Amino acid sequence: MNKLLRKKIVQTITTGGEGHIPSSFSIVDLIDVLYSKHLKFNSTNPTWAERDYFVLSKGHGCMALYVVLEKFGFITQSDLDQYGNFDGILGGHPDRTKVPGIEASTGSLGHGLPIAVGIALAHQIRQNENRVYVLVGDGECHEGTIWESALVAHNLKLNHLCCIVDYNGSAAQIMPHPNISDQWKSFGWNVLNIDGHTEDEIDKALCTFRSNQNDKPSVIIAKTVKGKGVSFLESHGIWHHKIPNQLEYNAIIEELDK
Repeated sequence: MNKLLRKKIVQTITTGGEGHIPSSFSIVDLIDVLYSKHLKFNSTNPTWAERDYFVLSKGHGCMALYVVLEKFGFITQSDLDQYGNFDGILGGHPDRTKVPGIEASTGSLGHGLPIAVGIALAHQIRQNENRVYVLVGDGECHEGTIWESALVAHNLKLNHLCCIVDYNGSAAQIMPHPNISDQWKSFGWNVLNIDGHTEDEIDKALCTFRSNQNDKPSVIIAKTVKGKGVSFLESHGIWHHKIPNQLEYNAIIEELDK
């Protein structure tokens, strides 16, 4: 569990007065391992033709992506400092027209996987080796566009496509997924189940995808905790879009420092 990135998330959101801390904590470990060990990119040339693609479909968790982009040199600390400001490039949802390294402007749930399928198909037609990764939420997996895209990806044999599901239990608040792994299997995908906060498990799952020899797309069901790392954030309650006051901020940082 990356505490340093979590501290940066809290600091940036608190200063900017906008953002989703628990949703960002839920996915930051997944994104960090992806960029650290698997994604092919060039931060000085974000549109490099040979890059792999990452689409963050659950756009409200974008602060997790922003801090990783800053870590690898796509954006600067100054950009993070300007988060939420009129003159800054970083907002509450990712904007591909402003932010280097953002492949798709997302936030309306259910859009990221269709975009990723389109990117993967384009590279398949051109016989390119670029891999495409997309991260969706478990609540988002109730959207019809997710399953239409899953069916298309299987039928077109897009085996360079990997979907990561942030399985943090959000869907259970209204309509649970009784067995989300079987749902994806029924659409013909390779399915891997992992702890989404354990670096070794994330790494091994991504290695398995990269070594895939069949014609199926892959999905990684990552069991996560919304707000992971700070006890009073680990829930689906008032902290979903709450900005800490000074006392709350101090308490968050104190827990992360332990």
